[in-house]
Amino acid sequence: MMAKRHFGSIRQLPSKVPGRPGRYQARYQGPDGQNYTARTEDDRPLTFTTERKAAAYLDRVHGEIQAGTWRSPGRRKPADVPTFRDYAEAWLSSRDLEDTTRDHYDQLLRDHIYPHFGSVPITEISAANVRAWHGQVAKGRPTARAHAYGLLRTIMNTAVADDVIVANPCRVRGAGQSKRVVQIKPASLPELAMIVEHMPEHQRVMVLLASWCGLRFGELAELRRSDIDLTNGLIQVRRGVVRTKQGRKVKGPKSEAGRRTVHIPPHLLDAVKDHLRQHAQPGPNGLLFPGKLGHLAPATFYGRAPSKRQAGYGWYAARAAARRPDLRFHDLRHTGAVLAASTGATLAELMARLGHSTPAAAMRYQHAAADRDKIIAERLSELANGTNGGTNGRGQAAA
Repeated sequence: MMAKRHFGSIRQLPSKVPGRPGRYQARYQGPDGQNYTARTEDDRPLTFTTERKAAAYLDRVHGEIQAGTWRSPGRRKPADVPTFRDYAEAWLSSRDLEDTTRDHYDQLLRDHIYPHFGSVPITEISAANVRAWHGQVAKGRPTARAHAYGLLRTIMNTAVADDVIVANPCRVRGAGQSKRVVQIKPASLPELAMIVEHMPEHQRVMVLLASWCGLRFGELAELRRSDIDLTNGLIQVRRGVVRTKQGRKVKGPKSEAGRRTVHIPPHLLDAVKDHLRQHAQPGPNGLLFPGKLGHLAPATFYGRAPSKRQAGYGWYAARAAARRPDLRFHDLRHTGAVLAASTGATLAELMARLGHSTPAAAMRYQHAAADRDKIIAERLSELANGTNGGTNGRGQAAA
């Protein structure tokens, strides 16, 4: 007769020895939906001399399922179970990833995940293990912590799909997201003008295009003469340069939205013409902002921060002169978005201008008229020319 319980069931088997009571068999349904009978660690049938012992076994199995440590009996022998490192390296090598993404994943695994889980059989990683790891990994670095957790969860999802593990042990709610520690404060027009004024002359237009046109550092560093149409005031953004373990690499944008045409605000055209004449490399393939050995390196652009003993130069010194030591170069894109939004640009137009891509915005791109970007550029110039006193955002004194 089968005894019903809150988890699993117990039945007494017929006795094989006359005069002795039969042993008890425990059965239950695993989290994978399969029905199991009790078995030993080496996959042999397991029965019990008393109903109480069978019930204790089911209680223990139920606790393991709740904790995420349960393994299906006999499913895999210990020698067949890969360590997390073995599985993760196979996972990484089988993915078609951008070089920068692959390098980022490799660093997350090496710095944050392998030290804790690398040598552990992947079937032995429990929800409790993951929760304890998440509580101490990358302390004070919420973005790194969120990225590491997200990668671990993704790999474990694949392990579930591959039937390597039964359930994903990554169950920390909200752990894959991080709140911005520092809120970005866009540069004001006077601050931007001060930064431009204190930049080396051959890098001033780079700051202007980052802020007024929303271009990324990698996009700017790869701009060529042939990408600039001075007649129509256009920049063709088709490529960018990124740093990988193998060195700098020129590549296309991550999404189709990143491949875009940006109108240059008219008030910048004279500065761009002067830059092309004085500082860009010759020929249609010449770089607008060359470095000493090819592409401009971020370290060269950033320069040295000013100190009490030595004067600084480059981006660090320029932002210090504007009293904005918190401002990152990438924040100039945020500045450009705020400036463009102040012209009345719609969300779709802003995303098209900045090269952002999301599923929700993809439909809106279809409705963003190409002519609107030119209007946005013209209004940006009107905004710049309307400032009073000081400089006008071009590093020149206002009339």
